[in-house]
Amino acid sequence: MPPMCPWPIVGAIALPHLGASLSVRFVGDWKPWYDSLKRPSWTPPGSVIGSVWTCLYTGMGYASYLVWKEGGGFNGPAQIPLAMYGTQLALNFAWSPLFFGKHALKESFFEVLLLDAAAAGTAYLFYQVSPLAGYLFIPYLMWLGVASTINYRIWKDNPSPSRNN
Repeated sequence: MPPMCPWPIVGAIALPHLGASLSVRFVGDWKPWYDSLKRPSWTPPGSVIGSVWTCLYTGMGYASYLVWKEGGGFNGPAQIPLAMYGTQLALNFAWSPLFFGKHALKESFFEVLLLDAAAAGTAYLFYQVSPLAGYLFIPYLMWLGVASTINYRIWKDNPSPSRNN
């Protein structure tokens, strides 16, 4: 048996990392603005947030590979779960430019709610093809719950008469 080509798994894992890296290019110098915001006392520090996202992107990328592999690629039963995965990735990548780039606190909160639903739908559909892939989305869903709550608190605790109420 010839050795398995590693490119599908490498690409699947790299995709969410690359998309996230590209999306933050649209946010500009966000740190002074973000540091000026009132945030919940339990907001994790930036170093923790970055480390968590690295693990989550790796897990969701591997989950997508499992679905692709076990579901017959893009033409088999994996087709709809992978399309849903692409949808939730697009919503994930859109959040940073909206929140950090446009400072759209209210809009980014409603966008993250759409992301929550899309990620939950992806987890469910992934589970139908590969239970492990569905389980790999659990930490992501939990983190999205934290992120959504932080986004909500920041929106409500930092009113702006012109745009965010």
